[in-house]
Amino acid sequence: MKIAILSRNPKLYSTRRLFEEIKKAGHEALIVDHSLCDLIIEQNGPSIFYKGQLLEGIDAIIPRIGASVTFYGTAVVRQFELMGAFSAVTSQAIVRSRDKLRSLQILSKNGLGMPKTAFTNFSKGGEKQLIGQVGGAPVIIKLLEGTQGLGVVLAETKKAAQSVVEAFHGLKARIIVQEYIKEAKGADIRAFVVHGKVVGAMKRQGAEGEFRSNLHRGGVATVIKLSRAEKQAALNAAKALGLDVAGVDLLQSDRGPLILEVNSSPGLQGIESATGVNVAAEIIKYVEAGVRKMPTLKRDKNQ
Repeated sequence: MKIAILSRNPKLYSTRRLFEEIKKAGHEALIVDHSLCDLIIEQNGPSIFYKGQLLEGIDAIIPRIGASVTFYGTAVVRQFELMGAFSAVTSQAIVRSRDKLRSLQILSKNGLGMPKTAFTNFSKGGEKQLIGQVGGAPVIIKLLEGTQGLGVVLAETKKAAQSVVEAFHGLKARIIVQEYIKEAKGADIRAFVVHGKVVGAMKRQGAEGEFRSNLHRGGVATVIKLSRAEKQAALNAAKALGLDVAGVDLLQSDRGPLILEVNSSPGLQGIESATGVNVAAEIIKYVEAGVRKMPTLKRDKNQ
């Protein structure tokens, strides 16, 4: 089996671990920088050239698409799908999860717990109403395009919240306003889901004085045993967004687990280090099973 990891950086921990596990499982592994792919679309069917060479015989891909190249990256994933390759994460699911507002709308429709969230068009003087709709200060204000904790602000007073919202609106930046879950105490849970199963979970505690728990922001991760409700919430969130490989971030609250975000390219270093679970191997097992279930005709086109 020939499996390609779509990654712009072969030195990243997640890319290296997936590469190692593909080789360990006895398959051919290659790393393809999706930003360097040329997509050919013609009557004879779709094809991909990588660094001037035609890519052929790819049975499966594992997308590791960064947020900054979502549009082009998902176009490359879609091209591979149309060529008959199995994708660990579908192009449509990546697009769906990358749009924070859209993903929250889908989770809401599916009845999943989440912090109350408000979104509005730019309107002069609408800041007070927006803040009030989520229960008033303190509130969390998030840029829709933010990643790894960047573009996330805790406004502890109504006046501070209005100032932040006004500033973002003045820059024409799209934001959402969310209720602040005090009882979470600056911690969240990352549940790693692979094909309908939570393979590992860790609790991330923000650094002292920091409300964001992201490991990139100095947070500390420890292994955690999920409650039945937390496990089910993570599985339901991944399923709602159509993700077979996902990192589901949730908060512990007085009213049960609340979904914060669902990541379609979750990092492996934190979860493997905290839990000791070989998550990369679990992903490869899923990919192997996915290729075996694909129609023979599709697989033959790649061989």
